[in-house]
Amino acid sequence: MRRNAGLFVAISLLSGFGSSAMSLVAGIWILDLTGSTSLAALAGLCVYAPVLAGPWLGGLLDRVPRRPLVIAVNLMLAAALLALLAVRGPGQTWLVFAVSCAYGVSYVLIDAGETALLPSALAPTELGDVNGWRSSAQEGMKLVAPLAGAGLYTWRGGHAVAVLSAAMPVLVAVLYAVLRLNRTPPDQRTERGGSPRTGLVVLFGQRATRVPVALAAVSIAMSGFTTAGIYAIVVTELRLPTTFLGVLASAQGAGSILGGLIVGRLIAARGAIAVGVVGTALFAIGCLARCLPWWPATVLGAVVAGVGLPGTLVAAVTAVQTHTPSALLGRVSATANTAMFGPLVVAIPLGSAAVHLGARPPLMAAAAICLTAVVATFRRRSTPHDETPAAPRLRAGTGPASR
Repeated sequence: MRRNAGLFVAISLLSGFGSSAMSLVAGIWILDLTGSTSLAALAGLCVYAPVLAGPWLGGLLDRVPRRPLVIAVNLMLAAALLALLAVRGPGQTWLVFAVSCAYGVSYVLIDAGETALLPSALAPTELGDVNGWRSSAQEGMKLVAPLAGAGLYTWRGGHAVAVLSAAMPVLVAVLYAVLRLNRTPPDQRTERGGSPRTGLVVLFGQRATRVPVALAAVSIAMSGFTTAGIYAIVVTELRLPTTFLGVLASAQGAGSILGGLIVGRLIAARGAIAVGVVGTALFAIGCLARCLPWWPATVLGAVVAGVGLPGTLVAAVTAVQTHTPSALLGRVSATANTAMFGPLVVAIPLGSAAVHLGARPPLMAAAAICLTAVVATFRRRSTPHDETPAAPRLRAGTGPASR
């Protein structure tokens, strides 16, 4: 099992490095090609938009062998990245957008596929720890990869970054191929068919998954909602240079690494719902700290928010893995990703509009919404018959294609 745990962490390191490097460079490349900041920003939207199709894309993972599909998606992503070698001028800008969309689709399939494969490779007691380690690995790459990608772009151009990023999914595919999927999940009786609605019914039909996913969705949405407000706090309220935003990003990244290292033990000790509540509350506290007119408090708030945010995400993912019938893990995981990350599409522009009311109101509103979600969780703890799984039980012998 430790071998598989190490492989999953290595997968997170490699995929995190490639995606983080390319996500920054794609926007810079488009800006250099077109001179348009609006078009450069659209590259990020292309990456996030496919998450809205999660319930449909996730169904593929329950209908075909999961490991071969994840390997194939990684290899196709590498091929798509190599297509960027054809970019020579503004006329090929569409290729950068197309590859950004390919990244978005691959995120949905690979993230959901990995979530579905983990229970087949690890014992249930290891899921929280490994999910936390994976989160720390990904956050660590967010600190290193953008700088490496920007440096390589400055030195050798976008083509070099494309080749480097294309190598990462190839290596990831190799690691997926050598995983040992020896465990047979206990619930093999759930049919793999059904509509995208099946994922919604299973995900939200039981409190054990509904609450952690809802808490993560609120926290992640508020992280996007507060982005413009944090910019305004630094530039307008504290009158610091824009480069200070890099300090805050690093502080939040350091908090996320720390949070990822401890969240697994907390889930084992207290459960996913309790960890989701604590993570959401910590993110709210981080928002309030960043409202204070003192730059050290802003840095500390970034660290606290960084600890809380991955806690909510890891708690939600672990709850889905633990309480979802294995034959439906593909679509339920993808549906959970849509529920958690889809609201960003709306939250980010709303936050950009809300900052016109001032720098602090968006952060205070985000804190209030997160704390309201925490209070609502406590108020509904005593709801009777709320833990019964809503998964449909059909004929025996239709197990998941987890290999």
